[in-house]
Amino acid sequence: MLASPPPASALAVLIPAFNEADTVGTVVRVALELTPQVIVVSDGSTDGTAQAAHEAGAQVVDLPQNAGKGAALLAAVQAATADTVVLLDADLTGLTLAHLQRLCAPVLSGELDMSIGVFEGGGFVTDWGNKLTPHLSGQRACRRAWLLGVPDLGAERWPEPAITQHLKATGARWAYVELPHVAQVVKEKKRGFWRGAQARTKMYAALLTYRARRRK
Repeated sequence: MLASPPPASALAVLIPAFNEADTVGTVVRVALELTPQVIVVSDGSTDGTAQAAHEAGAQVVDLPQNAGKGAALLAAVQAATADTVVLLDADLTGLTLAHLQRLCAPVLSGELDMSIGVFEGGGFVTDWGNKLTPHLSGQRACRRAWLLGVPDLGAERWPEPAITQHLKATGARWAYVELPHVAQVVKEKKRGFWRGAQARTKMYAALLTYRARRRK
């Protein structure tokens, strides 16, 4: 664990968000306990996400159109100035300062190049999905310069496979870090069952076909 909050120049928290007004403020307030440099990129949101993030204390980048999580993440990385960045989804529940310290400590200490957070005990649906495909987790910590070097980062609607591929290509040191009692609000709850299920299907299709698409 970190003994004290790192200086703003050392660490930033980056939160891509699309229509997450109900939860983004809570995530921002927890992130601000870790560092004052918290950047939310509203990816063409239409529900007040940008306002909720701003009112919670984040620096907000408001993209005019929905371009996908990859484009939002790239905009956040480009807006950050810290050496190390923590990536968080905007729909997390149960998140605490201790979770963020646990996630970023191995990177700040130089033990790892990237830590990847996985849920444990936060809820059946999110635990199951995270454990089935932990390499697709959106909760990560790494060096900003390394992340900027990920090919296709801004081109992919879901950037996690591109990040994973770059981990392999660069021989980076990485490990999973458990985040007890953290979960996400499932798409079926946010958008209604059928629209949520459709969005989930599209997401996994894009995530799991990354390599095939990039070989073309």
